[in-house]
Amino acid sequence: MLPLKITVFNRQINIMKTKEQILTKGLRENLKELMQKEIQNFPKHLETLEPKERLNIICKLLPYVLPKVESVSLTEGEPFSLDW
Repeated sequence: MLPLKITVFNRQINIMKTKEQILTKGLRENLKELMQKEIQNFPKHLETLEPKERLNIICKLLPYVLPKVESVSLTEGEPFSLDW
């Protein structure tokens, strides 16, 4: 559908923006519901996979669950002590 033509240009933009926001909100809600259902079924789906495939999927999902480990080094001027 084309937006209604209104003589005031700014008004026309606002109408199109509102329609886009409504479509985006509906799409987000549908995607959210879909993901919630899939997350609930995820353990069942994992059980049906071969161990190699299961491990591959789990490894691919790890970055979304666990923080990435980064090395930390001592810089000049920082206090340093080994009082263990």
